[in-house]
Amino acid sequence: MAHSCLKCLKYTMCVANLLCFICGVLVLVFGVIMMVGSNYAALTPSLASFNIANILLITGIIITCVSFLGFLGALKENRCLLLSFFLMLFLMMLLELTAACLLLVYEGEITESVKTDLTNGLKDAKGNSTHSKQSDWDYIQNKLECCGINNVSDWGNNVPESCCIPEEPSCNFKMFCVQGCLSKVTNFFEKNFLTIGVSVIVLCMIEVLGMCFAMTLFCHISRSGLGYKF
Repeated sequence: MAHSCLKCLKYTMCVANLLCFICGVLVLVFGVIMMVGSNYAALTPSLASFNIANILLITGIIITCVSFLGFLGALKENRCLLLSFFLMLFLMMLLELTAACLLLVYEGEITESVKTDLTNGLKDAKGNSTHSKQSDWDYIQNKLECCGINNVSDWGNNVPESCCIPEEPSCNFKMFCVQGCLSKVTNFFEKNFLTIGVSVIVLCMIEVLGMCFAMTLFCHISRSGLGYKF
């Protein structure tokens, strides 16, 4: 009975890590597409290394590496790989919890820092003679239906077309978006704060479950005197 349960645990870990590996590859591909398709660093010049595309790339690499360790460790019943999988999950959980706490504690400072950087990015876009950097702002303003950082006055006399929305679909008259992009994004996170919090908790629970599975299989292999064969 115990042997059957451990076999079930082993293959459950294999399937779960295989699914995570596929998700990691998809996130990685999506990050590459975003990096090639648009230069979001133009929005925040001093935070160029932390743009969405780079974050997705790093996240995809971490997910694929960790899930591969878990899959191979469970499939081969290798103690070294299982222990590495356990430690990496533990470190990931600590980093996630630390990041969540820092975001809550320094929320005001982070918002001001982002606002300052967005202001510099907007000045750079306005002073740029080409349309490449402004196109990133156009994309955000079209998607969020906002204008500038605080409002349309941030653009001065050079208001882009992305700040304009049709009053009615049947007419050509356009009016300016009055809400700034920063407040729109802030409102989005405030409205979805509970969802984000629950998502982080669920992710941590999945990681704890993965660590429990890995350690259970690790202990069983240790008692069997196996675990270093490939």
